[in-house]
Amino acid sequence: MTFDTYETVALACLVLLLGYFLVKRVRVLKNFNIPEPVVGGFIVAIALTIAHQGWGLSFTFDKNLQNTMMLVFFSSIGLSANFARLIKGGKPLVVFLVVAAGLICLQNLVGVLGSMALGIDPAYGLIASSVTLTGGHGTGAAWAGTLTSKFGINSAMEIAMACATFGLVFGGIIGGPVASFLLKRMHKDEVAEDENIDDIEEAFEKPVYRRKVNTRTIIETITMMSICLFVGQHLSAATKETAFELPTFVWCLFTGVIVRNSLAHIFKFKVADEAVDVLGTVGLSLFLAIALMSLKLWELAGLALPVFIILSVQVVVMILYAIFVTYRAMGKDYDAVVLSAGHCGFGLGATPTAVANMQVVTSHFGPSHKAFLIVPMVGAFFIDLLNATILKGFLAFISVLH
Repeated sequence: MTFDTYETVALACLVLLLGYFLVKRVRVLKNFNIPEPVVGGFIVAIALTIAHQGWGLSFTFDKNLQNTMMLVFFSSIGLSANFARLIKGGKPLVVFLVVAAGLICLQNLVGVLGSMALGIDPAYGLIASSVTLTGGHGTGAAWAGTLTSKFGINSAMEIAMACATFGLVFGGIIGGPVASFLLKRMHKDEVAEDENIDDIEEAFEKPVYRRKVNTRTIIETITMMSICLFVGQHLSAATKETAFELPTFVWCLFTGVIVRNSLAHIFKFKVADEAVDVLGTVGLSLFLAIALMSLKLWELAGLALPVFIILSVQVVVMILYAIFVTYRAMGKDYDAVVLSAGHCGFGLGATPTAVANMQVVTSHFGPSHKAFLIVPMVGAFFIDLLNATILKGFLAFISVLH
């Protein structure tokens, strides 16, 4: 059964509404910050798997729409990168970037070497590394096509979604315990509740200028995103099979950065951050819903155990890295503890998980302005660029192994 564009959009929206309904009412899903598209999408994927196994039915959805929504999301990341805001991070931002890059390299080494030790294709190990852990669902799905075309992994999308969900759950689970362990070593006491009221002013989350989302700002933002998609696709085609070859979504992100900062600093145009966030989130939600309800879960059976072993090792690596590298590199103080908790969040899951981890700590032990400035910026923008650059090197390495 094949669904056209309109039918795919309708089903994707129903999947999202199902996810919203369940996350709101199932406490464990809410506590672990599981995205609504992931919840609804996996339930539908399970239902379609039952239909396939029981009655031999198969379902095909509009892949062009899925790809477009992915590019919209990554364009929104680029359009939200304001250089003036990023400069405020200073030296700690640069240090944290180096720390994050180190984790990406380590995750990929663990994934590739682990897959070789378990006797499976190293490309599978790469999926269970920074592609889906540091990268999350969006980046994992974006790279799945590359891994399928280069190494013939037909189930790359299914494995990527499963790995990203695993990382998201454990990224939320380990952040609090890691922070608690470090705080005990510091002998840090909790602050009284009334000492912490209205004290956190995250520069990243509360910029001075905010514009309402209205018809004009939506049109302006759609125009900028359209330019990002147009230029990004042409750059991707122009650099194909060259030293500058990168996935299309990375070029869209780069274009977004240039468009945003050219408008802001040359033409003094104030970009509507809220509209960028809204449309980017819509793009990601629809993309994930379509990607997840398209999963062929029956293709995962033979790889479940080896991939699970690699992911379990990755969780241990993240805990040790946060304690012995992130914490020490960021200054071994309270801000470093909050940053370590946040790193657990987006090192295995996503930026929202990182923010949730940090809020748990700051709600009991006091604010950390540095952490709330650095982590969202790195997690929402820089990490995708770092990941794409490093992954390109590992892809070349795996190509040699093949």
